[in-house]
Amino acid sequence: MTTSEVADYLRVKERTIYEMVARQTIPFSRATGKLLFPRRLIDAWLEAQTEVPEVGLTPAPPIYSGSNDPLLEWALRQSGSGLAVLARGSTQGLEDLAAGRALMSGVHLLDPEGGGWNVAAAQAHLPGISCVLIHWARRTQGLILAPGNPHAISGLRDAVTRGMRFATRAEGAGSQRLLDVLLAREGLSAADLTTVDRPAETHADLAALIETGEADCGLGLKAAAGLMGFLPLLADESFDLAMTRRDYFEPPIQSLLAFARSEAFARRALHLGGYDLADHGKVRWNG
Repeated sequence: MTTSEVADYLRVKERTIYEMVARQTIPFSRATGKLLFPRRLIDAWLEAQTEVPEVGLTPAPPIYSGSNDPLLEWALRQSGSGLAVLARGSTQGLEDLAAGRALMSGVHLLDPEGGGWNVAAAQAHLPGISCVLIHWARRTQGLILAPGNPHAISGLRDAVTRGMRFATRAEGAGSQRLLDVLLAREGLSAADLTTVDRPAETHADLAALIETGEADCGLGLKAAAGLMGFLPLLADESFDLAMTRRDYFEPPIQSLLAFARSEAFARRALHLGGYDLADHGKVRWNG
């Protein structure tokens, strides 16, 4: 919706909408210099503003929705958290959390303007909702390659200019957004890529496409590369968990965070590789 359309939708003056944008209290985006207001996010924001008594509220289902992370998904099982995993990408995970379809979401979205991780995305998708971002880990992202790097790929630009077949992730996935940023730094875009037909749902799926010869390379986690070739491109990607402040104290999330302080968890992270747990558990944003 445009500014005038969202003003009519909310039955307020356009000036009020501009003031709300300035205070970042309403979900919005900018396209070609214009303010746009996604109807789905406006509806979710309105629902979040509804004042109802706490008693009798339907709790969010015990679902983790968001970005795929091998260490997190293993820990969700081993900790007895009881959360089912729905790997739908960072953006969809935040939308599921905002709409009450998930208890927790995982996100790794780089703000191309400010350069920070996840806070801007959380502010945009979770306005008016009492949520927190809890740091999970810093991760290493890079090009997953066939074992031994048979094509002798030396970097992202080299892979693109030589027409290597890229395995990609679905639109809205944090890794796909990151690939766009890394391409832009090289003066390239997604239009310059030679890609396989179907996007991979997870990092493991992406690695499998390369292992089976359906693709030559793709941006993914070092933790998912296993015995495949791997060329690091970014070593400090921040992966965070988003949830409501109320749900942070509930048993599913507390069980997960308690398990993440165990020696077994540390050994698993070391085995997978590509994880920095120095700031694990810290509050990165309290909205």
